[in-house]
Amino acid sequence: MTTVTATATPVPPPPQGGENYRLALPNTASAAKVARDFVTSLLGVNRHRDLVDDARLCVTEVVTNAHRHTHTPLIRVHVTVNRKQATVSVADDRPWAFPTPTEPAALCMERAQEGGRGLMLVDSLARAWGFTIYGGRSPRLKAVWFTLAEAEAEAEARADSGEAG
Repeated sequence: MTTVTATATPVPPPPQGGENYRLALPNTASAAKVARDFVTSLLGVNRHRDLVDDARLCVTEVVTNAHRHTHTPLIRVHVTVNRKQATVSVADDRPWAFPTPTEPAALCMERAQEGGRGLMLVDSLARAWGFTIYGGRSPRLKAVWFTLAEAEAEAEARADSGEAG
């Protein structure tokens, strides 16, 4: 499920009753590794070891996108963890900075086959994901977020929504 929202409060839909953690990183090539290690540590401490591999892939993709496609000075990582799931949000201060092709269409298609699959990966691993633009008429912040859930929580969510398991 992909969600797009616009709000004045820079927080993705958080898990209920969770603990919140924040990290601000300079927009450097090492930001993805630092964010990955931060999230790994939090999931380990909060007994979500089953989510670590998926979280590492997803946070790497989202932080790398912020690093490669924006000139934001800071990349902000916000993690909310509860008993059943974790939501990770990665924000930058370039709300309209999305990658745009600047090469001939044939070359763009060729390169798209080599990369550009990050959000498809997030979509396949996350229970939910989306992005939020903050600031109303004068957007000032963009956050891409994803929620990962323990297998038991996934099964409960599917049952609640009537999906087959």
